[in-house]
Amino acid sequence: MAEQAIPRMGGHCDARFEGVRAAFVDNFRERGELGAAVTVLLDGEPVVDLWGGWADAAHTRPWQQDTLVNVWSTTKGATALCAHLLVDRGLLDLDAPVASYWPEFAAAGKQNVLVRHLLSHRAGLAGLREPHTLDELYDWELTTARLAATEPWWEPGTRSGYHAITYGFLVGEVIRRITGQLPSAFLRQEVSGPLGMDFFIRFPEDETRQPAELVHPLAAAGSEQEAAFSQLEPVALAALANPLTGAAEANTPEWRAAEIPAAGGHASAQGVAALYGLFTGHERPDGRRVLSARAAERAREGQGSCRDLILGAGFAHDTEIGLGLWLSGANGSYGPNPRAFGHDGFGGSFGLADPEAGISVGYVMNHMGTHIADDPRKMALVDAVYKAGTASA
Repeated sequence: MAEQAIPRMGGHCDARFEGVRAAFVDNFRERGELGAAVTVLLDGEPVVDLWGGWADAAHTRPWQQDTLVNVWSTTKGATALCAHLLVDRGLLDLDAPVASYWPEFAAAGKQNVLVRHLLSHRAGLAGLREPHTLDELYDWELTTARLAATEPWWEPGTRSGYHAITYGFLVGEVIRRITGQLPSAFLRQEVSGPLGMDFFIRFPEDETRQPAELVHPLAAAGSEQEAAFSQLEPVALAALANPLTGAAEANTPEWRAAEIPAAGGHASAQGVAALYGLFTGHERPDGRRVLSARAAERAREGQGSCRDLILGAGFAHDTEIGLGLWLSGANGSYGPNPRAFGHDGFGGSFGLADPEAGISVGYVMNHMGTHIADDPRKMALVDAVYKAGTASA
């Protein structure tokens, strides 16, 4: 890729993290960045808070410190957080059948599917078998009813298969059955509102900031795209293309207003770093502890390493999901600590938590990349954070 001019930037970076600033600048110069921000918290305090570039393709809106953008599957960390809060409060049992909270879910042989299977993408419900349109996806009652009625694609609990969109409806409906609130309302009431976090599962109706415009790389020619989809197994097609979504859909008011707790979240880099920082189990600088230390351990309990049924072709190695988040593991997706964990979003965003190092990272952007995970911009930033010598290898 041709080297690009460096756009206007803002923020601060502690001296020992200058390598993160350099990596952030290189993302614009060498890796096609349009607009982005990165925040690194160390023991809850910001040591890196950088932003730059443009919030739109036309280069008319500079990226600001608090620019919000759709973070796709980085949203899953917020939904998992809601579930772990309920576990901490004794309201949710991870080893209970899902049907004990959501009776209709027992249909089609799912009576023994456990809550932990939902959180770890092992429920066998990676996608719906019947065609499901975008308008139908925006209908919470319809989507959850169809999921309750459908049969699993594989024996639940035996292996993971990435529930790209259905994850949020499955975990979210359990949250709703317990609290009477959809995940977006529960998160805002219990976490992001009281703590002043810029992380929303649904774009708020009362939000006056204009979100950044997502820009997707040029799509492959129609015949090439069709050929790529033709090679996918039916379960992968159901997970990734029923319905098919991308930047064009996510830039619409309808998407932003919908409850999509696996992919519809909007956040700033500060918001992502703050929310994922809760998974370290440490006290915040203000003395609050949202999740218990036990919850931080629980969230990263590996549920079995395997080649993921949906995303396996995109990785050269097996991966492992904990209870809502991906483990860094031997491949170092979230740094050299194999017990660090986090979640990537479609196109490049990510959140990271490393309890041993006391680190959390949030990165958001609007020029979507083509990698399934471990976007080169992400990995450059993660490498730079750990080269600062703050984390145990």
